[in-house]
This record gives sequence, structure tokens and C-alpha cells, in this order.
Amino acid sequence: MIAKKIVIASALVGVLAFGGDQFAMSDADRAMYAEMLENNPADIMIASGEESLGEHCGGDAGLAKFLGVSEDDLPGYIAGFPRYVKKLGMVVSLDQALQALMAKNGHKPFKLKSKDMFAMSAYAKSIANEEKINIDVTANKHMKEAYALGEEVFTTKRGGRGLSCLSCHSKDIVGSVLRTQPLPDLGTVNVGGTWPAYRMTKSSLRTMQRRFQGCMKNALLKVIPIGSKEMVALEVYVTNQAKGKEIAIPGLKR
Repeated sequence: MIAKKIVIASALVGVLAFGGDQFAMSDADRAMYAEMLENNPADIMIASGEESLGEHCGGDAGLAKFLGVSEDDLPGYIAGFPRYVKKLGMVVSLDQALQALMAKNGHKPFKLKSKDMFAMSAYAKSIANEEKINIDVTANKHMKEAYALGEEVFTTKRGGRGLSCLSCHSKDIVGSVLRTQPLPDLGTVNVGGTWPAYRMTKSSLRTMQRRFQGCMKNALLKVIPIGSKEMVALEVYVTNQAKGKEIAIPGLKR
């Protein structure tokens, strides 16, 4: 099953800006990246995540039942996360839905920042591979509020340097080089559809929210907790920027 769901999309080549920018990557990094596109180290981690989903959540069928959709409709439904889940009473990320299902089944939920959760979350999202992101930020008041909060988190300057996410990802900054990497437009590089991803510099699988934390730490900002209302809202906002793009998990990032 796992072989059918892991997609190494050619679109991922654009995630790391080769461009003509000599500062983006060293020749050695380019060679390593090209090799990893064919053999993403995260594939084996996602296989482990599939086993965890089966053991703790009843597999794909159990997840579909918990979310109130048919197994056939599960891929398209997953492509709409983060989303408002009525039985949970709030907008949640996919990994939070998995936590709730684990608890319902009598298991101690994995911590959101754990390798086990990264793997299971990555597998669960890979179920939606080749689906287009269909997050609906106008679906209900909860999603509207989450989007508004996410935009506020994205644009509000904070910390001693007065930085925000927008400081590095506004249209007039995109393409500038920071720490040898061109700053990307988060929608264009399909951030919403390519996380969880394997980070070459960390030699590990990470989720989007974990990556957000890394950015905040590097910018000397107070780090927002994974799974908090603000962090989920930020994922809503960023995912919406890539609406309509295909999901391809696991991603591969520098």
C-alpha cells in the first residue's frame, strides 16, 4: 500500500531554488538533493507511520470512520486540513485529529513534537497524495476566525528585531538570499502540500508547524507551541496560499 501512496513529484524540484542562483546550494548539496529525490529517506519513516496508524487508529478505515467520511472520500477530506472538526469543536491540524483518535481508541496520544507523530502524520497526509489542496477558509465562522488569526500571526512584527513571517516572505523580499537560500513565496513553492518533509540539514522528518518553530527560533522570536490556536491558525493561513496545488508527501527540503 505504501508504495502506491508515496509520490515524488517533479514539482518538488522547485522547492529548493536551483534557479541560476549560485548562492542557493553547493554542487555537493545539489547532487545529494537529486539523489534524495529518487530515494527520499523519509519513505521508510512513513512506512513506520502507516504501521502506527494501523495499530493505534485502525488504519485508513479507522481514520475515515472517525472523520465521518467514506474511505474512498478520505484522500479529498485530508486535502482540506487544517479544518473545523465538529466532534472536536475546533479547527485542528491533521496530527491533532490523529491524537484525538488515538485517545478515543484507548491509546496514549503521541506528542505533537515526537518522531512517532511526525511519521504517522506524514503517512496520513500521504493518503491525499495527488489530491489538490482544498482547504476552505470561508466554510464556517471557525475557519474564518482561524484564517484571520493566522494572517495576524504571519504579519505581526514581534521580538527585539521587529520581525514577522512577512519580513522574509513578502512579495518585495521573495528571491533575496538569506543564509545561502533564496527566500521563497510560500504559495508558489507549495509549502501547504509538501510538509511533512525530510529536512536534509536536520536528517529527520518534520511537520510544517515544527518548521515554523525553527524559523521563529532563528529570528530570535518567542516560539509559539505546536498545536496552539495560533500555530494551527498560521498553518491554515499558509496552507491557503497553496490552495489548488497537488499534495506530494514526503516533501524534501534543505
